Amino acid sequence: MATTNTITPKVIDAPQDLKELLNLSKFLESHDSPALLLGPDGEQVSLPLAVYEVLRQVATAMERGSSVSVQPLDRQLTTQQAAELLGISRNTLIRLLDEHELAFERLGASRHRRLRLSDVLAYRERKRQDRGSRLNEMTRQAFEDGLYDVDAADYQSALRAARKG
Repeated sequence: MATTNTITPKVIDAPQDLKELLNLSKFLESHDSPALLLGPDGEQVSLPLAVYEVLRQVATAMERGSSVSVQPLDRQLTTQQAAELLGISRNTLIRLLDEHELAFERLGASRHRRLRLSDVLAYRERKRQDRGSRLNEMTRQAFEDGLYDVDAADYQSALRAARKG
């Protein structure tokens, strides 16, 4: 039996013809409880609620044209895989590891580090929330400073003056 560390991720692209996917997505969205899975031989099996929810999310993502991959959260990633998932360079990721921003494990006595997918996703969500909070604060300050009432030309002029001084 394969362990979670040996699972090879497989990314599935959305189909070119979205008609069947749209029908599936509409069906899944119109039902709150799991459906039956019908095999080619006519055998039926009930989908567990958790699997049904994953299927709904996959269908919704693919309907939007997104590629999908379903991974166990305890899957371990290499530093390169984690960096790619976060959209940063491997060197930046290593710096984050050295600064204890992200948890990691070492493989035996080697220098190789592994990160859990769940930790990487949690870090990405924290950063997303931080960015949102900072943007909200900048918007609040700009509103309080009356910058939303300033004409664009006046703003550009003030910005040029500020840069010179």
